[in-house]
Amino acid sequence: QVQLVESGGGLVQAGGSLRLSCAASGNAFSIGAMGWYRQAPGKSRELVATITSAGSTDYGDSVKGRFTISRDNAKNTVYLQMNSLKPEDTGVYYCNANYKRGISSSRFTSWGQGTQVTVSS
Repeated sequence: QVQLVESGGGLVQAGGSLRLSCAASGNAFSIGAMGWYRQAPGKSRELVATITSAGSTDYGDSVKGRFTISRDNAKNTVYLQMNSLKPEDTGVYYCNANYKRGISSSRFTSWGQGTQVTVSS
């Protein structure tokens, strides 16, 4: 089982920045794509950004040009740099990782506990 531990959430004023981190740990595993998702109050979960093990990225339309996802494979950590934050960015941000374990042919997913990001106007 892979566990994801997030950090970096908090309260920030509109126009400010935050940097989220998510570190994966556990038994022998191989992580593929990782990503960030968020859920705003009263809204469904939505894609924020994803990044493959090779570094290819994808972003939700609402964050393009403002957010940057990156990863450090040696540390099994994914980051989300959030700039020019807007009140509509407020929500719980969840880290996600896709991975394989040992000889299993199955692919698994793991989710972080979520970290609150609040952007005030």
